[in-house]
Amino acid sequence: MNYRTVTTIVTDTTHCKGSLEAAKAVAIQHDAHLEVLCLGIDRSQQGFYYAGASAMVVQDNLAQAREDAMELETFARRSLTAHPLPWSSDALTAQMVALNGAIAHRTRFSDLVVMPRPYGEGRGHDAEAIVEAALFDGNVPVLVMPDNAEFPQAVGNVVVAWNESPEALRAVRQALPFLREADSVSIAIIDPPQHGPERSDPGGALSQLLARHGVRAEVCVLAKTMPRISDVLNRHARDRDADMIVMGAYGHSRFRESILGGATRHMLEVADLPIVLAH
Repeated sequence: MNYRTVTTIVTDTTHCKGSLEAAKAVAIQHDAHLEVLCLGIDRSQQGFYYAGASAMVVQDNLAQAREDAMELETFARRSLTAHPLPWSSDALTAQMVALNGAIAHRTRFSDLVVMPRPYGEGRGHDAEAIVEAALFDGNVPVLVMPDNAEFPQAVGNVVVAWNESPEALRAVRQALPFLREADSVSIAIIDPPQHGPERSDPGGALSQLLARHGVRAEVCVLAKTMPRISDVLNRHARDRDADMIVMGAYGHSRFRESILGGATRHMLEVADLPIVLAH
């Protein structure tokens, strides 16, 4: 498996600038086609307008969203002019209520979607919705770039968060193009269950799978010495001088994580490394 189509979605010229540059870097490294979707969003909620006004409001908001999309496409084309590999850009609009369907339709044939961090200052609900739409509805892995970070010219060290879940295994399979080119891969297992199917050899089967794909991996069993799994994982990534983290996304429901928190949400909030997610 190789990445042959890399997609990024641009919704503004500030937070998405880094992810656009990262998508360009990934496309160059993997000799892939780069697709840039310039998305203008109608964020209005028509149910709040007085009777008879909705049609006019919808028309005005969609016109504004279309204008935003065209401005974003101009920005993207200016950035892509010197890109050495095939690329395409497309301006599109969507209302918030139809955002999931629009993102799923445009990303489901991609091999990888590159997006900025969905949480933080200046981000709205649409940033989170786009990442989740690609993961759940588009069924495509997402590379999330932290703020003010550059994608490495070569992926040297990778940390894989392993908890025996289907999401984690899918993330590993989807990230194989990155893992195969890495110099070292650390399979991080935090407090493995004493009665699980891998209790006698934590991470052994995954290590064997990766070895058969030419990936040099070692298993690191870690104690949960900090309150959150994400804190332990980030500390391990720093200790390993990692360039990237690979992990399964939303092992719990999105609603539960949005209310109570969870490893996926915490990682997206605090990680300072690129993260490959899959569900």
